[in-house]
Amino acid sequence: MMRHSIHSAPVRQSLPKRSGLAPGGLVASLAKSRETTLFVVLILLVAGTGLAKPQFLNLQNLRDVLLNVSIIGLLTAGMTVVILMRHIDLSVGSTVGISAYAVGSLYVAFPHMPVLVALAAGLAIGLVAGGINALLVAVGRVPSLVATLSTLYIFRGADYAWVHGGQINATSLPDAYSRLATGTLLGIPNLALIAVVVLLGLAIYLKQFRAGREHYAIGSNPEAARLAGVNVERRVMSGFLLSGAIAGFAGALWLARFGTVDASTAKGIELQVVAAAVVGSVAITGGVGTILGATLGALVLGVISIALVVLHVSPFWEQAIQGTLIVAAIAADTLLARSVAKRMMRKRAHG
Repeated sequence: MMRHSIHSAPVRQSLPKRSGLAPGGLVASLAKSRETTLFVVLILLVAGTGLAKPQFLNLQNLRDVLLNVSIIGLLTAGMTVVILMRHIDLSVGSTVGISAYAVGSLYVAFPHMPVLVALAAGLAIGLVAGGINALLVAVGRVPSLVATLSTLYIFRGADYAWVHGGQINATSLPDAYSRLATGTLLGIPNLALIAVVVLLGLAIYLKQFRAGREHYAIGSNPEAARLAGVNVERRVMSGFLLSGAIAGFAGALWLARFGTVDASTAKGIELQVVAAAVVGSVAITGGVGTILGATLGALVLGVISIALVVLHVSPFWEQAIQGTLIVAAIAADTLLARSVAKRMMRKRAHG
């Protein structure tokens, strides 16, 4: 997998307008083919399950897939921004849990709180969580795996201490808030539409804005990015803040989706998010990936989950399939990287 490099001379050379995934580049073509492959796999999954169990192809299952994937897709997009820089955020599940319970507690205290205020509260809680991760990784120089694994337990422990065996029920929520998940527009769940807007915004940010392209530059070659004038620490901090904010926002949406939350809400979901990102062609080594690919990865895993239920297959196989897909995706990335590297060496030898 070829990555874009930033040359060190001149030192203050500006970032090119096109990142390693820019249209027309080799990596863009490869990434695009991976996304096309994911789309084909998705269609085959739906068609195959539909042939085996015709009842799978009904509006309720489609609605369930969209609702379930909406939250996972949001979290995967936030995780993508972090992974692009060769980092990882394992605390997203705990952030979702504490955010969901916090917003629910606000509704218990203030039953007539506006929906937008509730969503903003969830986002603010996520920003605080993301800020802690950002400080540990960018300022404290703690490896992101260690830092976010620690905050995963810290946030979850704080959640358990706060909840103390209690829970928030759907009866505590106003109808306007519940309609974020139950309502539809032109037959499409509101939750899915909210997710699409956020995902489009992130995709535009990564592709069109200099700050977004800097995430790719850091993942491709951190030292070269620094020599090119990228403030690596600031960009890493912004990536973790973005991931945290999205996780907090997703927690508020989780509350609207499920209604009942407790201290175990979203426990372990970070593994599904990492799986969706990797399956969606986001390279764990950084510098390569798109929001579209990550979303398709989340959709593939979401369809597999619903299909296994419809086919009456043991839930164990869902985890086994996820693990197999992760290994297959990483193996494909490795083989692709070697192939491109050999091609480049041949080109230089003949050049």
